[in-house]
Amino acid sequence: MKRSKKWIIGIVTTVVVVGLVVYPNRESIVLNVLSFALKNYRPVGPTQEIAWSTGEDPQGRTPAERPPNIVLILADDLGWNDLSFGGGGVAGGTVPTPHINSIAQQGVSFTNGYAANGTCAPSRAAIMSGRYGTRFGFEFTPTPPGMMELAALVPHDPNRLREIIPVRNSESVLFNNMGMPASEITLAELLADSGYHTAHIGKWHLGRANGMEAHKQGFDESLLMFSGLYLPEDSPDVVNSKQEFDPIDRFLWAVMDFAVSFNDGEAFEPDRYLTDYFTAQAVEVIEANKDRPFFLYLAYWAAHTPLQASREDYEALSHIENHRERVYAAMIRALDRGVGEVLDALKANGLEDNTLVLFTSDNGGAGYIGLPDVNSPFRGWKITLFEGGIHVPYFAKWPARIAPGTEVSDPVHHFDLYTTAAAAAGASIPTDRLIDGVDLLPFATGTAQGVPHRALFWRSGASQSALVDGWKLNVSDPPGKTWLFNLKRDPTEQHDLSAARPDKLAELQTALAEHNAAQVAPLWPSQALAPINIDKDLSQPDAPEDEYIYWSN
Repeated sequence: MKRSKKWIIGIVTTVVVVGLVVYPNRESIVLNVLSFALKNYRPVGPTQEIAWSTGEDPQGRTPAERPPNIVLILADDLGWNDLSFGGGGVAGGTVPTPHINSIAQQGVSFTNGYAANGTCAPSRAAIMSGRYGTRFGFEFTPTPPGMMELAALVPHDPNRLREIIPVRNSESVLFNNMGMPASEITLAELLADSGYHTAHIGKWHLGRANGMEAHKQGFDESLLMFSGLYLPEDSPDVVNSKQEFDPIDRFLWAVMDFAVSFNDGEAFEPDRYLTDYFTAQAVEVIEANKDRPFFLYLAYWAAHTPLQASREDYEALSHIENHRERVYAAMIRALDRGVGEVLDALKANGLEDNTLVLFTSDNGGAGYIGLPDVNSPFRGWKITLFEGGIHVPYFAKWPARIAPGTEVSDPVHHFDLYTTAAAAAGASIPTDRLIDGVDLLPFATGTAQGVPHRALFWRSGASQSALVDGWKLNVSDPPGKTWLFNLKRDPTEQHDLSAARPDKLAELQTALAEHNAAQVAPLWPSQALAPINIDKDLSQPDAPEDEYIYWSN
């Protein structure tokens, strides 16, 4: 039986207060209490079978006659250099990603594809709404209770020259209530209204209450990643890598379970490694819906921390000497294999030609995993608006419409996925609100006039950015720093032109201010300001001359 929320909050609050006053090892106390409280509050049951809904096209059409099926595959924290597409890849390119690559090779690669944010949830809000999340107050990533407080409690690390700054707020919002308002019209709702069966698998992170849950936001069925372990920590089938230099990693190991839930039911354990489990369920969804139009949103957790690989994948990469890199590479291997199995299922069921497959990542690779090359050649990481944080793989294939090997270099944005999928399905775009996304199919098929966007913007409190006609402004306040780059000549942001081009700097500052004036206040407050070293991963010590930004969350 679930424990009372008041009981949990009372225990946690009491012990944290006592720990702060009495004990020097405050972080350990908070972690232990949170781990005990949360795992008692949310018991996890044994594996359950899921009977996915089946059905037929009411009009009796063949797969070629029906509107296209739509499969949106979203990776989590995938670095630009994690794919071997274009000559990159983990461990010096020795871990190929042929199946993910094939989406671009058999379709289109948007070489300047941008995430909506440097962290996960705001990007997902833009994908699902077709809008800047800041238009409806989704500015910061929802964080579970204790996470930011813990980060602020960590004793000073001599390798860090700047510490997290707590933000004291008079208001607070429960984690489950942080999300995308039910008033937003999701992509799933649009497609359901157009006769699609809609299924979600994996991460959601857009709210768990007040009508914000996936199965209440247009998805007929939702297999939710209830928590975030890929396997139990002590499973004989898993190999773990813990980053002691990362306080958030220590938090995740303490509080996370190996658990999913179906349509808001009780949490239960998957029957295998999480990435493989999501893949197997996605294949079942495809097979169950082969006779009717469907939308599958497959939101993998990989390659987000905690770093956990299946033992089989880990052992297949014995040539990688660094343990942390080998675990991470094994996670990428499982992700690529999973994408391949999904693509194979479409082909086996005669659906390949008339299915629009979309692939991207919610943001760039994270610096806190301690692997310096995940976003090469770009600067910055997840939790920055430098290119390493928001320049992401962005692929699509639809054999019936898109020629193989197409490349589009114009900047495109996560919210374009919404409008593109809606256009492919023949769904009507909402007219009672501003939709920021554009249909990318004319650009993928060579029939478009002009460019998708002249200007794109990003905002997360202290960190903000504008991209206008190839010029990019990055702002961080604190510490009151601006950078200006000409991405057409300097795509990896090496040469700051803010002093040399005050005219262009003023132009982009004005554009950003005008954009901000059209946005709304955040739905919940930022809890902390975190310093992020732009050019060094978290395993490397800071130096006084390093450049850094502050990130609000």
